[in-house]
Amino acid sequence: MCRESRDGSKPLALVLVPRDLRLFSRAVGTRSIASPHQAPSSLDCRCKDEVILLRALLTGIAGFAGSHLAEYLLGLDQVEVYGTVRDDNRAPNIAHLRSRLQLFSGDIGDFEFVKSVVDRVQPDHIFHLAAQASAHVSWKHPGPTFTNNVLGEINLFEAIIQSSVRSRVLIVGSADEYGVVLPSEVPVRETNPLRPNNPYAVSKIAQDMLGFQYFASHKLEVVRVRPFNHIGPRQSEVFVVSSFAKQIAEAERGLREAVVLVGNLEARRDFTDVRDIVRGYWLAVTRGEPGEVYNLGSGVAPSVAEVLHALLGQSHLSIRVEQDPSRLRPSDVPLLVCDYSKFRSQTEWQPRFPLEETLSEVLDYWRGKIAEAC
Repeated sequence: MCRESRDGSKPLALVLVPRDLRLFSRAVGTRSIASPHQAPSSLDCRCKDEVILLRALLTGIAGFAGSHLAEYLLGLDQVEVYGTVRDDNRAPNIAHLRSRLQLFSGDIGDFEFVKSVVDRVQPDHIFHLAAQASAHVSWKHPGPTFTNNVLGEINLFEAIIQSSVRSRVLIVGSADEYGVVLPSEVPVRETNPLRPNNPYAVSKIAQDMLGFQYFASHKLEVVRVRPFNHIGPRQSEVFVVSSFAKQIAEAERGLREAVVLVGNLEARRDFTDVRDIVRGYWLAVTRGEPGEVYNLGSGVAPSVAEVLHALLGQSHLSIRVEQDPSRLRPSDVPLLVCDYSKFRSQTEWQPRFPLEETLSEVLDYWRGKIAEAC
């Protein structure tokens, strides 16, 4: 039984082979990796219990979404997971997964590094997550944000072309690409105009459009997604929900005054659990149409104040709220709500985790981190 060709139809997640047939593995020649991060299994082994395993390469695997995606893929038990990390000594998000991953340490801004990884892994699916992912940081470092996000993707595409691999690629954009959304345009569909209002958003539009261009010009199997705000354990404190949760956890331990510093609490945002989002990434790469772009979100937009109130309600402390001008963005969108009907129609995906549960897990995560540090 052969793997389904990638002519626009949905690819199979695994291939079962009759016992009397020889197992097939793509002829990739003899490769070796002089890497201290390689797991015990060989790169040349594709088969497990008469199942041909898929190879998934995650750039930015040690990041927030990357670590959750790695967990999800490993849970499928039919995917070998490979990843790139910038600094192998600073990858706490995937410490609990190390024995099950094969990692490559380097800079995706270095074409030769990216090319060597693609050559060695010969991935079936590539999830391009490596990026400077904070709009707040992009205001301080617009040049490095754009260079990192765009050059890394170009290197990846060029490496795929030169390596002659047939990989399906997921390019992760952002709801920030929509930027200034008019009240009449909510909920936001994929056809909405892109009006970026921060440097990060501009870099993500460039990534998005590069994905389409390489699909159109080079016939690469590129699927693009625009996830709205996603939250969960292991997210950096530069993001609003993690920032609130960390401050509450610190106050509970007596490490700071019982005050939460905030920015704009009136903004309404579409928050989704990161576990739902990464499940969406898998469905996008396996069921999505190359060349298409899909929104991922919950379709519900509580105010930031409501999210903060829910977190404060889970604490035994009486905590004040104070606005910190340094936490206000130079420009902000009052309301951003996702219309994910196109993606749901294509893949039957929809969010499963309620916001209250996710918020509780984020707060417990920060309580645990603060306790470990004490």
